[in-house]
Formats: sequence, C-alpha cells, structure tokens
Amino acid sequence: MARGRQNVAVLAYDGLCTFEFAIAVEIFGLARPEMGRNWYRFQVCSLDTGALRATGGVSVKASCGLSQLSRAGTIIVPGWKGCDVPVPPRLIWTLRKAYASGARLVSICSGVFALAATGLLNGRRATTHWRYVEVLRAKYPEIQVEPDVLYVDEGRILTSAGSAAGIDLCLCTSFAETSAPKSRIRSLAG
Repeated sequence: MARGRQNVAVLAYDGLCTFEFAIAVEIFGLARPEMGRNWYRFQVCSLDTGALRATGGVSVKASCGLSQLSRAGTIIVPGWKGCDVPVPPRLIWTLRKAYASGARLVSICSGVFALAATGLLNGRRATTHWRYVEVLRAKYPEIQVEPDVLYVDEGRILTSAGSAAGIDLCLCTSFAETSAPKSRIRSLAG
C-alpha cells in the first residue's frame, strides 16, 4: 500500500473492540462511488496471527500484518485490549515509524493507550472515554487529557472520547484534510 491519506489501515488484534472496529470499516472500508474515485483504500492489518477473537464472539481474519500497517497514510487504532494491557514493542515501533514517515494516527476510545505508549502524545492534548480519563492522566502525565470533548485533533494525531465519539471523529477525518498543523477540539456542547 503506497503512503497517502486515502490509504487507511485499521489495526486488528486478539481481543478486538468490535464496535470501534466496525466504525472504521463503515466509514473508510465501504465503497462510496458518490464520493468520487479517490475515496479511501482500506485494509485490516493484524498485530496477531490467525483468527482473532473480538467482543461478542466475533472472529476476524486480517488481510495483512504490521508491515502493511506501517505503510498506510492513516492508521486507526480501534480501542485497545485494556488500559493496563502493555502495548507490544513491535506495535509501538511500527506506529512511531509510520508517524515519522508522515502517517496520521487516529484512536477511538481506549485506543489512545496504544498511541500514548509510543510517546507521540507527550506534550499534546488527547481524549478518551470518561471512564479511562483518570487512568490515562496517571499513567501518562505528559499528556494534556481533555475529559469533556468528543475528540481532539492535533494535526496528525487524533483521539476520540468514547466509541460513539469515534464516529464523529472518523466522519470529520474522512471529509476534512487535517494535515495542516493545528489543534482542534470538539466539545460535548457542539
């Protein structure tokens, strides 16, 4: 997959958050002929091998591994296994490499913990689901946690609060170019 914002890869892992994963698939993975020929090219990249267990008894088999993830222009982390589950060093390395090469990183809900583990959120604003806010603050004090927003757009790193806020973030990400360095926060009040 050649790098470009329209090349979207979503991370799959054993213990996958089904709803967050489905958000990425629905917004970026469906053909949208009404949006023109340059709509997104989408693939699922797996951290683990074989069939992956997802919430609700669903199984997912990804089309590729982390090597393809590092080539995407937009990488979506749809939740994480748990706020106390360590992020594997090879995923940290892959996300750092992709960011250094120009990729934009998007997390939905608890996916912020995978991005936080990379150190790329240090000195930046981020958000997560309200039940993880204090854990994120305690574990990563270098991050300015914004608890009362739907999403935070820090240019090439974007985080959403809960799962439903991930819909808003992905819709805004899909229709607006976010490559210019800026900081945008969408409040709960609108």
